[in-house]
Amino acid sequence: MEHTVNQITVCGSLRELPEFSHENHGKRFYRFTLEIPRLSGAVDILPVIAPETVMNSFDLSGGEMLTVTGQIRSHNSRTNGVRHLLIFIFASNIVAEDADPVNEVVVSGLICKEPIFRRTPLGREICDVMLAIPRAFRRADYLPCILWGRTAQEISRCCIRDQICIHGRLQSRIYTKLTEDGPIERTAYEISALSAEIIEDEA
Repeated sequence: MEHTVNQITVCGSLRELPEFSHENHGKRFYRFTLEIPRLSGAVDILPVIAPETVMNSFDLSGGEMLTVTGQIRSHNSRTNGVRHLLIFIFASNIVAEDADPVNEVVVSGLICKEPIFRRTPLGREICDVMLAIPRAFRRADYLPCILWGRTAQEISRCCIRDQICIHGRLQSRIYTKLTEDGPIERTAYEISALSAEIIEDEA
């Protein structure tokens, strides 16, 4: 039996005013980004897509922070023949309030690529996992996850189609990609795990 969960709650400051993103099946969607500081002092800048109905249901005068609940979604995009996996928060509810920063994620699904285990030059253990989370209409969201230390060791021994549950946060990471036109700065989004567990098959 497959156990799938996809939940995120974030609270941060609005980086810019929401803008129209796209229209799909007669429904309009808007896009904005939130800035969410970490305890380390770094700041995650996370993209949010919200249906027009959700945008119309909250009052910006409620406070200086936005609390967004919803799911983490992925979308395959092609630019000049090159595929990009776009990661964003799909909002189901937005509340403007005065609150502390929050970045909490719970996801569970199937490992869809072999886990990649590695060590940093300083010896820190890391495991990269791609998690597939099915949703309606035979679609799925493919979410990159990064695990650390003992958790990285444990999950690195998993196989494709093993089910895991991760508690953590959605983070942004700037990196430099070398292209024919020179280096280009890009932003990657991944779930950084605070904890993870293997879900045993009940069958």
